[in-house]
Amino acid sequence: MKKIKNPILPGFHPDPSILRVEGNYYIAVSTFEWFPGVQIYHSKDMINWNLLTYPLTRNSQLNMIGNVNSGGVWAPALSYSDGLFYLIYTDVKSRMGAFKDTHNYLVTAENIEGPWSDPVYLNSSGFDPSLFHDDNGKKWLVNMIWDFRKGTNSFAGIALQEYSPEEQKLVGPIRNIFKGSELKLTEAPHLYKRNGYYYLVTAEGGTWYTHAVTVARSESLFGPYEVDPTNPILTSNQDDLSQLQKAGHGSFVETQNGEWYIAHLCGRPVVDKKCILGRETAIQKCYWTEDNWIRVEGGNNPKWEVEAPNLPAYPFEQESTYDDFSANTFKKYWNSLRRPFAEDWVSLSERKGYLRLKGEESMSSFHHQSIVARRLESFEAEVETAIEYSPTNFQQMAGLIAYYDTDDYVYLRVTYHEELGKCLGIIESKHGKYDELLAKDISIPEASNCKLKAVISQQWLQFYYSIDNNNWKEVGSKIDISNLSDDDADYIRFTGTFVGLCAQDLSGQKLHADFEYFNYQEKE
Repeated sequence: MKKIKNPILPGFHPDPSILRVEGNYYIAVSTFEWFPGVQIYHSKDMINWNLLTYPLTRNSQLNMIGNVNSGGVWAPALSYSDGLFYLIYTDVKSRMGAFKDTHNYLVTAENIEGPWSDPVYLNSSGFDPSLFHDDNGKKWLVNMIWDFRKGTNSFAGIALQEYSPEEQKLVGPIRNIFKGSELKLTEAPHLYKRNGYYYLVTAEGGTWYTHAVTVARSESLFGPYEVDPTNPILTSNQDDLSQLQKAGHGSFVETQNGEWYIAHLCGRPVVDKKCILGRETAIQKCYWTEDNWIRVEGGNNPKWEVEAPNLPAYPFEQESTYDDFSANTFKKYWNSLRRPFAEDWVSLSERKGYLRLKGEESMSSFHHQSIVARRLESFEAEVETAIEYSPTNFQQMAGLIAYYDTDDYVYLRVTYHEELGKCLGIIESKHGKYDELLAKDISIPEASNCKLKAVISQQWLQFYYSIDNNNWKEVGSKIDISNLSDDDADYIRFTGTFVGLCAQDLSGQKLHADFEYFNYQEKE
């Protein structure tokens, strides 16, 4: 029997929206402040998945300059109707405190790989929008409603409004069709129709370890909605942290053979309920009861292995995790912070066979960071690069970084010191507090091509360097990186650990660093 092994999308891949079009399966996941916006994965057997495309690649579709940490693209929802792919997403501008500025948009494409249209603005009343295509031809937007007033339920219910493709806007009355179940914190609505019922699937319980998937149904689109008496249909067993945790935010798909599955987010803690890889994507098999409720096979806790659908195997050739920067375009796994790749700050062509990064703002910036990074997708990994760089003052830095957000990162950087000259040291930001982890930076030859390496094992990271191509030396001691997680901050956040390359020039001279290669290898 063929098995789906969870998580199917390891590392930072939250809020999955799953869709089948004929024999092709697609999953769209949130990307938050990382650019390009929205990752879409493709499969034909639901076992093997391949990063296919990013639909939001232009500033006209997504301008995140200045967006807060864990802002940007929340909870994309993918659907297909009338020969078009529809993608709904939120661009979150602010999220701390009483108010949330959450702008919801729609883009479309005839082909899943694009080109995708410029966005149609929908509303800003809340987040997690999705589009339901009814069998009478009408289209309906649902999203959670955010209530900022004191003494109210901030998660105020699920708004429903008709969308007019002809007018490219929402039309008609706004209805609050569901106030939520006793689990509260009702969000992530998706609508489905089957056997005369409208099914409203929501995430409840919050995005932490109490996360859950709940279902309610009605014979009318407008409600009232009856809550499944066995809710939640999916949640995690917090008493056994060896199992998948944080299960919630699900969406359903029916195979061409009539089998049903749910894609959902999950997390894997490494220590003290801290998930350094972020929230990941898993799949569970489902079935329908005689009285028309959907259930997860084997109970409502997520499983590591699930029976796969009866479909032919369809493996993909995966993109090499070694990048010598010889191509003219970036490999699909590369991302930048808040802005597109552009020649004014990053280039694959100015020096052929090298990635050139031009130093700009600091690691604290919400605007113009020069960083190229990829998701950490394993608890056991090695990351290596070689850098050519000639800083002339302490405000110029470049090197290898493990990055969660502007508050939490650890950075092996080459810089300049008045007494040491060109040197190497470690900067750490932990909960927003700056530190330098070496008593004294390491002086390195001015003309050297310096190799940098990070070895990650569970919550520990050890940096190394080499200036003679084969003799690796430790830089400092092992660093606890468990703070690079959603769970270690005193506020809610939603991304995951990235590893990559960056350059800063706080003098404004935009001094560049050249990187010869980037080698990411998992050891699991």
